[in-house]
Amino acid sequence: MLRLSLFFMVGLTIAIAMGLRWREEKVAATKPAQRKPRLGWVAQQKAKAHRWITAAALAAAATLLFLGGINWLRVWQGF
Repeated sequence: MLRLSLFFMVGLTIAIAMGLRWREEKVAATKPAQRKPRLGWVAQQKAKAHRWITAAALAAAATLLFLGGINWLRVWQGF
């Protein structure tokens, strides 16, 4: 069960991070064209780390809810 939850969490983290990146790009594309200064290297890395931390937190919560729910269903059924 532990291996399953780790694989589930890694897969969800990658999928959520891709979705967050897509959403950031889509929101940036829909805004009117404005001259914005480019982010520096440190700011880019901070944004990337923030995206991955957010994705990992959401994946952990989803894993807990999903696999915890399955576990409680098994407990209630008496297995």
